[in-house]
Amino acid sequence: MKIIEITENKKQYLDLLLLADEQENMIDRYLNKGWMYVLDDNGIKCECVVTNEGNGVLELKNIATAPEYQGKGYAKTLIDFIVEKYGEQYDILQVGTGDSPLTIPFYEKCGFVRSHIIPHFFTDNYDHPIYEDGVQLVDMVYLQRKL
Repeated sequence: MKIIEITENKKQYLDLLLLADEQENMIDRYLNKGWMYVLDDNGIKCECVVTNEGNGVLELKNIATAPEYQGKGYAKTLIDFIVEKYGEQYDILQVGTGDSPLTIPFYEKCGFVRSHIIPHFFTDNYDHPIYEDGVQLVDMVYLQRKL
């Protein structure tokens, strides 16, 4: 298993990126300014993108595992890699996600705690309703982890 930084042609992983953020123009807002990593374990299984948000905050903008490999620890491995790689440079790792029973518990298991909410983020910024596990996402929930 190896983790590789992607510096060019990041959109070759668009299928994975869209699993975590299903509107391409929203991905375009952060993809080129972020650092992208893929986890290769006999093929690409998972990707993530992180950005410098200033004031010691690193944000996990996108993380996704191919559906057939979910639940095998790949995303947690990438988060652990990000914590190790950037822990000396940043104070906080944060992630914004929908208020979903699928994602919030995963981040909490990875050491994140709820920080704040941006009301109506998904309804204001996406051109169609976003559903996860049958629930429409409305507010962006931010979770943070001290580095």
